[in-house]
Amino acid sequence: MNWTLEVVIVPVSDIDRAKDFYSNKLGFGLDHDTEFGDDIRLVQLTPPGSGCSIVFGRGAVPKMEPGSIQGLQLVVPDIHKAHAELVERGVEVSDVQVLGANPNPVPDPLDNVGFCFFNDPDGNGWAIQQISTRP
Repeated sequence: MNWTLEVVIVPVSDIDRAKDFYSNKLGFGLDHDTEFGDDIRLVQLTPPGSGCSIVFGRGAVPKMEPGSIQGLQLVVPDIHKAHAELVERGVEVSDVQVLGANPNPVPDPLDNVGFCFFNDPDGNGWAIQQISTRP
């Protein structure tokens, strides 16, 4: 039986600002932005190529402190290309860093150990890791 992670709730203070950041700056696809009266609004976005989406909104999501999620991680095949894309879109992102060492030889020395980091407008923390091949 497969157990797949499909949705992660991201706590934000301003739904429209977060929607703009994730869709326009990060390039996440907007799956839906649905309102149910004045009290409930759900926005769901999915990173390109991902099977897992993020959701934020009001009323139908758990009450969490905006910016309290840390360590969300995206994986890309080319960390330098992803970094350049974020910089071009105006995202404040750290330089590419090497964290640790590969226990086994890999085709690209940045695989598994190449990272960069950014925060959304509320301070939710994201990491981007390079994995271009998997065993």
